[in-house]
Amino acid sequence: MVNLIVAIGLVFVIEGLLYAAFPGTMKKMMSLALSMSANSMRTGGLFAAAGGIVIIWLARWLTG
Repeated sequence: MVNLIVAIGLVFVIEGLLYAAFPGTMKKMMSLALSMSANSMRTGGLFAAAGGIVIIWLARWLTG
């Protein structure tokens, strides 16, 4: 449970840093997301989730 809370906290840190460092780019990305179809968003989200699972699995596997 602690790992989940830490992971959620890291998501907020990374996202917050992106908004602080590149506000104009993030506004453009949000505008682009609004113009995308739901299927494209869904597909991108599934690929991102699958990539995250692979990264977690590799990190756990490499650290024993």
